[in-house]
Amino acid sequence: MHNILVVNPGSTTTKIALFADETPVSGDVFRHDAAALRPCAKLWDQLELRWQAVSGWTSLHVREVSAVAATGGLLRPVEGGTYAVNERMLADARANLQGQHASNLGCALAQRLAAGYGCPAYVVDPVSVDELEPLARYSGHPLIRRRSLSHAISIHATARRAAAELGVPLNTSSLIVAHLGGGISVAPVRGGRIIDVNDASSDGPFSPERTGGLPLQPFIDLSFSGSYSEAQMRTFVMGGGGLLAYLGTNSALEVEQRIHSGDDAAREVYEAMAYQIAKEIGAMATVVAGRVDAVVITGGLAASTLLIRSIENRVRFLGPVLVFAGDDEMSALAQGALAVLRGEAQALEY
Repeated sequence: MHNILVVNPGSTTTKIALFADETPVSGDVFRHDAAALRPCAKLWDQLELRWQAVSGWTSLHVREVSAVAATGGLLRPVEGGTYAVNERMLADARANLQGQHASNLGCALAQRLAAGYGCPAYVVDPVSVDELEPLARYSGHPLIRRRSLSHAISIHATARRAAAELGVPLNTSSLIVAHLGGGISVAPVRGGRIIDVNDASSDGPFSPERTGGLPLQPFIDLSFSGSYSEAQMRTFVMGGGGLLAYLGTNSALEVEQRIHSGDDAAREVYEAMAYQIAKEIGAMATVVAGRVDAVVITGGLAASTLLIRSIENRVRFLGPVLVFAGDDEMSALAQGALAVLRGEAQALEY
């Protein structure tokens, strides 16, 4: 039996869990509120705060570990798989190579934890997994190339689960997978590969705290109005947009409570988010020429019956709609490390 320690830093949480092979044994979610994060001027200033949380938990709950697996960040474009943490990966993560996100901290936390247990550290299906086909890379201008940044670990795991449920071989399946969380990724997944996807940091539907794609001319006007710094504009797009900008909260639960209390403005904004998600799903269906075995929805927002019903009403003509509320990220991270430990897969070099 292999004990696998899994760590998953998110925007305002750090998740930690221990698995015995595929079986979750214990875990916890550490929530980092705005007050705790405010003194951290830069992303990597959060490392010690998150380290104190996970190291304190492991010292109480974990004795022996065969491997540590972490979510991978905005690294260099890579194929999907399990990667051994190395110095090049750590340097790219610290440089925020393709942007700032808490997932960049995953490899550093994994390395520290693994050092304490004398075991290997891995990241599985990092955000920068790039399986795009050539046409998906065009943006509209040669100076800007579309890049693949997505919730790859969730999308791959959900595609495997959906194919198994449908009784379709993964390598011949054709799915549209939508991960709905603090950021939203919608991808056509053909043969288990993410052949196109919106960049959840700057494109696609708006989400609880991101703007998604914006009308360019008004955005350019705002950027050069003199009213906002570069840092403010980056927060405007990622962290200060979406539900938060429209309604003052990034909590879908709070928005639904307001809707149930008769708040028509909240209802319209929530419906608009569902509308944009459905529109992105429809657009991605054209990538596979309408051959869709199923539309698959996962992530934290998949637990919202109100949101899912609104999306389903617009996309069910494409095929069956499968909803896997929550996410399989922790389990998928553990399974990625387990496959290497069992000799079923080889650890890739970053």
